[in-house]
Amino acid sequence: MPSRSRLIFALTVLLIALALGIGALSLMRPPLFNPGKALIGGPFTLTDQTGQRVSERDFAGRYMLVIFGYTFCPDVCPGEMQVVSAALDQLGAQAAQVHPVFVTVDPERDTPEVMKIFVENFHPGFSGLTGSPAEIAVMLKAYRVAARKIENAKRPADYLMEHTALIYLIGPDGGYVTHFDYGTDAAKLAGEIKAALAR
Repeated sequence: MPSRSRLIFALTVLLIALALGIGALSLMRPPLFNPGKALIGGPFTLTDQTGQRVSERDFAGRYMLVIFGYTFCPDVCPGEMQVVSAALDQLGAQAAQVHPVFVTVDPERDTPEVMKIFVENFHPGFSGLTGSPAEIAVMLKAYRVAARKIENAKRPADYLMEHTALIYLIGPDGGYVTHFDYGTDAAKLAGEIKAALAR
């Protein structure tokens, strides 16, 4: 075989080998992260304001509107609860498709009895969830919520909790839909929920 033909043959074999190698590597590569799917939410087991144990399965089939806070919160938490209550009132009959859930970041003080008194001040559909510190930690991690105690040296029992103040909309399948920043008003919240229900 002439030298030029041998060179062309060798180059062709090399290109084919490279193509096969690249193809094999692409098959071995792990799937890329899907930026359209937020890693928020997941399984949990907590206790509601009636003392009943509940999990994410108990809320399946309806949208969940999830708020994190604590009953001793002086302003932000009750303010957000009022906004959610007003938004649910604006939804009218559609509010039956949404289950509002208040999850404590302060299980040390927020017993089921305390949660019951607190949520009764807001929309009647609210569930107030608490649990052991370990159970609450699982929920906080699943929702990417940060929370920490702000000690009160003069009155240790009157500590504050610094925490993420977002409202999460979770779909009937338990998947994340969207979230709302602190300060979102009731009209906008109701409008966004209606849009989600219409999809």
